[in-house]
Amino acid sequence: MAGFKDPTFNDRAAAAAKAKQAALEKFKARPKPDEATLAARRAAEEAKAAREAERRAQRAAEKEAAEQAKLAAIAAKEAAAREAEEAKAREESEKMARQIELLAQQKAARDARYAARKSRK
Repeated sequence: MAGFKDPTFNDRAAAAAKAKQAALEKFKARPKPDEATLAARRAAEEAKAAREAERRAQRAAEKEAAEQAKLAAIAAKEAAAREAEEAKAREESEKMARQIELLAQQKAARDARYAARKSRK
């Protein structure tokens, strides 16, 4: 590596200045956008923003509809459970009424037998 020369500060500064100048010239050489291109780009960006806003609104509406459906399903389940519970309670009260009626009939029959026995004596 006898041919390698360490660059000095001045060499590095000159290389940096040359690179900056090349970048500046490249930037200046870039074609200027005309009004039609800018207007078209701006319109495309606005259309994209409008589509994005529409999608967000649609997603929010779908989410709200799903939430409403979920709440309706929960309410339907609760109503069905409440109806089942009420039916069970009605069945229990009817069963109790039949049992009370049966006991009353049994007591009446027992009383009738007792009265018949008393009248025979």
